[in-house]
Amino acid sequence: MKDDLSLVLIEEEEQRFRVSRGAFVREDVMAEEYARIFDKCWLYVCHESELAKPGDFVTRTVARRNLLVTRDTKGDINAFFNTCPHRGATVCREPSGNQKNFQCFYHGWVFGCDGSLKSQPGKESYGEHFNEAGNANLVPVPRFEIYAGFCFVSYDPGIQSLPDYLAGAKEYLDVVAVQSAAGMQISQGGQQYAIRANWKLLVENSVDGYHAVSTHASYLDYLKNTNGSLTSTAFEGHGHDLGNGHAALEYRAPWGRPIASWIPLWGEEGKQEIDELFNQLVEHHGQEMAERIAHKSRNILIYPNLVINDIMAITVRTFYPEAPDYMVINGWALAPAEESDWARKYRLSNFLEFLGPGGFATPDDVEALESCQNGFRNYRQVPYSDISKGMGKAMPSYDDELQMRAFWTQWDRQINGAPEPQRIGQADTGPVSSAAEAA
Repeated sequence: MKDDLSLVLIEEEEQRFRVSRGAFVREDVMAEEYARIFDKCWLYVCHESELAKPGDFVTRTVARRNLLVTRDTKGDINAFFNTCPHRGATVCREPSGNQKNFQCFYHGWVFGCDGSLKSQPGKESYGEHFNEAGNANLVPVPRFEIYAGFCFVSYDPGIQSLPDYLAGAKEYLDVVAVQSAAGMQISQGGQQYAIRANWKLLVENSVDGYHAVSTHASYLDYLKNTNGSLTSTAFEGHGHDLGNGHAALEYRAPWGRPIASWIPLWGEEGKQEIDELFNQLVEHHGQEMAERIAHKSRNILIYPNLVINDIMAITVRTFYPEAPDYMVINGWALAPAEESDWARKYRLSNFLEFLGPGGFATPDDVEALESCQNGFRNYRQVPYSDISKGMGKAMPSYDDELQMRAFWTQWDRQINGAPEPQRIGQADTGPVSSAAEAA
């Protein structure tokens, strides 16, 4: 396929960074993304707290594959393709639970939570050495690793280790993971919804401090009019390129944080609890780290599509494209395992009030992203989005766009199979098509 648009253009001297809007609307680009990005990266599947006991399991769809993740009777966590090796039926059809064995409803084959074939009707009709090599067991995902409680899979058996892949993002995952001496856990339940927009728009939006004051003005007005819910109107912080496409915003924000940042709305009872939580953080991590955990918010992007919002609550969110203009989002709330009922109440209230699909922020963002997608219909006449804000700064501020440039630089490297992104003077004749053709 030929096209006169380059996908990512970087003009170093002019300090200008542009992305072709064709990257958001073209079917061939999405095919390349699955072949070159989602099939080649580490992808978040679950949190280890969801598999607390032997026999616990979750089923998830990760980049179009149905997966079964289990904790076996030895205590090990495993990730399998949720497909019967006999005739291909889905083995486990429940979203989560606890069971030691899984029976395929089609022909009754039974598999243990370690993936091994336990029994099969009519076993005497199979050869004596059937499954001697384990070919009839559940098939494990090629790579599975855990970092700071976050479980990842990869469909590329040769991918680098998860810690190497995470690069500078490890520090930010550590800040989230150490907020509780008893460990962090996913709260029961989750959110699933869809947006009629390209998935990369949500990547950009998730680490975009520039839009907060204008797009979420109604939420800030609400906080101003709620007793002590807004301590100021200021946002102050910086964006960070963490390597390998990962990025983060870390900043001081005006809202309260149930981990240890009090606001008057929570009253004297809340102040006592918050003070005790802060003292515990100081005891375990020292004053500097306690201040960072308690009083700074973080929007963390783990390339390509995991976003952890450690703000007035902690949201873990993934999203995958079903079409160039349609994505499905899943979100979960993460919290300290030993958190009090008082703190959990405010945490979940914040999770739903701001970050939930019916809250203040998400409907605003959905409207903005769908408006962009609608505008991209004119991409041949208005071909580029500009992501230049703060380019060239030694220390990009909270509302600059370094984070998006970090993502797009890595995206362009993978899509084009090149070590460096497209530069002016190296005009692209269209995205490569070999991976899409092979997929």
